[in-house]
Amino acid sequence: MAIAILGTGLMGAGLAEAALARGETVTVWNRTRAKAEPLAALGARVAGTPGDAVVGADRIHLFLHADAAVDNVLGDILADVEADAVVIDHTTTSPERTADRAEMLDTAGIAFLHVPVFMSPANCRNGTGLMVAAGSAAVFAKHEAALRQMTGDVWFLGERPDLAACYKLFGNAMLLGIAGLLGDVYTMARTNKIDPQAAHELFSKLDVGMAVKVRGLKMAKNDFSPSFQLDTARKDIGLMIESAQPNELALLPGLAARMDAGIAKGLGAEDFGIICKSDLEQP
Repeated sequence: MAIAILGTGLMGAGLAEAALARGETVTVWNRTRAKAEPLAALGARVAGTPGDAVVGADRIHLFLHADAAVDNVLGDILADVEADAVVIDHTTTSPERTADRAEMLDTAGIAFLHVPVFMSPANCRNGTGLMVAAGSAAVFAKHEAALRQMTGDVWFLGERPDLAACYKLFGNAMLLGIAGLLGDVYTMARTNKIDPQAAHELFSKLDVGMAVKVRGLKMAKNDFSPSFQLDTARKDIGLMIESAQPNELALLPGLAARMDAGIAKGLGAEDFGIICKSDLEQP
């Protein structure tokens, strides 16, 4: 099996290393060639252009920075993609542009899957982590075994081409949001002369993940029966912001503003989860 990996940053390089360790024939390309050169010592062929990289490849893996880079690379390779090859894009991209891309490749007769990843560079090298996939069920079935070699789990979401792009953004939103809130906690801790590492110990005893499982599901079902009223939660947010002064917080002030909008519409007695409603109106 010959594969091409276009984009050899930390993630793409990790995937290339793992594929080489499995004995696959690997060609790599990177816009900055120096980032691809170290893979030659492991047995990869380093191509000078994207088009050269995909000649003879059965699978073409894209691990690029953003939509514009994906579109540019696709424009460079379309004429050179083998008739029975598949393009597998692992890039985090816009759902709308991913759907447009899938339509364009389908019109060109090129098989395509969008398979963004929740994987670190170490996951890429070790074949662990999660991939989420969307596209043709038949194309996915053909390449599922190969994808499963690359990661710990592959979740096929369906044939709607933008689904994996959406789910990737959902996951990253949670990961980034958690990091932002931790930053606010540590700012409050420092302001109150508490070591952030000591503050972090709270989360070994407080199961914050339960909020996703229980409250998150209630919110998804539009169930706002109160267990923590919005007006009480807003009072607590005010205490948090006050406790951090004169330092600025990253996420809590925005949350406070969202709560204020709900309270202004008379929703103060509802569960604070009602802030998820885009119009902040009663169900």
